Amino acid sequence: MVYAETRSKIDTIRRNISELRGELRTLQEAIEPQEVSNYAFSTSSGTVTLSELFGDRDTLFVIHNMGASCPYCTLWADGFNGVLGHLQNRAAFVMSSPDAPDAQAKFAASRGWSFRMVSHEGSSFAEDMGYKAGEGWMPGVSVFKRDGDKLLRVSDTHFGPGDDFCGVWHLLDLIPEGSDGWQPKYKYG
Repeated sequence: MVYAETRSKIDTIRRNISELRGELRTLQEAIEPQEVSNYAFSTSSGTVTLSELFGDRDTLFVIHNMGASCPYCTLWADGFNGVLGHLQNRAAFVMSSPDAPDAQAKFAASRGWSFRMVSHEGSSFAEDMGYKAGEGWMPGVSVFKRDGDKLLRVSDTHFGPGDDFCGVWHLLDLIPEGSDGWQPKYKYG
């Protein structure tokens, strides 16, 4: 197909996607928040509660990460590190994984991550939030709001190849053959 014709069709699809995002946003605004417990997490500095993770913010992003054993989760986390300042201008941000705090700190240092990390090891947090399947963990994000003494989950979504939360997939989609079986690695070369 001729480039200009194809580009016109692609532009139409992108406009449709933009309209669908508007519908999604409208639904998200109307969702009934889910009250959650004040879960406890482990850190290299000791125990911290969900409510404490908000700091002086009323909104909190919690990234559900499978830990250092997952190159896909590492790919997402690498990207979040780059936009962290922008996100923290609006909300608190933390990444939760099943890894022990010392292992988290070591891995974060090796990646240059600057966001806060907590371990949900030994708690039901990830499972209660829907980020555990059988014996395995699942990646995603939950957004919480603080309303007085109440902690409310107001949204969440799972992560996976091609999702909206990792720009690598969308850039690879611009190559005619797409990702063509590409998988993230800890190091390249």
